[in-house]
Amino acid sequence: MESAHYFNAPAGPFPRKPLTVELAGATRRLHSSPGIFSPDGIDKGTMILLDEVPAPAARGNLLDIGCGWGPVALTMALMSPEAHVYAVDVNERCITLTNENAAALGLENVTASLPDDVDPSVKFDTIWSNPPIRIGKAELHELLLKWLPRLAPGGDAWLVVQKNLGSDSLQRWLAEELDDRFTVTRESTAKSFRILRVRKANQ
Repeated sequence: MESAHYFNAPAGPFPRKPLTVELAGATRRLHSSPGIFSPDGIDKGTMILLDEVPAPAARGNLLDIGCGWGPVALTMALMSPEAHVYAVDVNERCITLTNENAAALGLENVTASLPDDVDPSVKFDTIWSNPPIRIGKAELHELLLKWLPRLAPGGDAWLVVQKNLGSDSLQRWLAEELDDRFTVTRESTAKSFRILRVRKANQ
């Protein structure tokens, strides 16, 4: 099943494999593993997200939805060392790798965990995500409605979505589902991807 890595870590050994990538303007030597999303590097959608969106909030709480081995969460933490970065995934192998990669970079401001382990009272000043579109529309909608309403006043969420996987219909759906405190806009198009922005009003 193509999307199996979104839900379950594979049984058996948990091998680490070296991974050298560019994050926040420098070469980083990290680790990945089979059985997760994009184990061999930064996938195209995530790379576009990191290239296109403005810097995250300098302080407060930041969120990466669907962290994988950690490229988005680690970039946020490197760019905003005074903020606390929450990284969530349902694949426990991803959680372990993100925490290990944060430790390898000396980042003490990253906490990767299962979604239900995040304190429900926490609000987020910035959310970045390459959301798992292939889990199915109902599951994707449930995921986004779990996190986007938790933006802090004045906060922004930035989502990268492939055009042929429904970016325009997702934009319309978000605009309909979120209340009038939120605005949903298409900020840019890069290659075959859209960057969507969800902003919560200051009040």
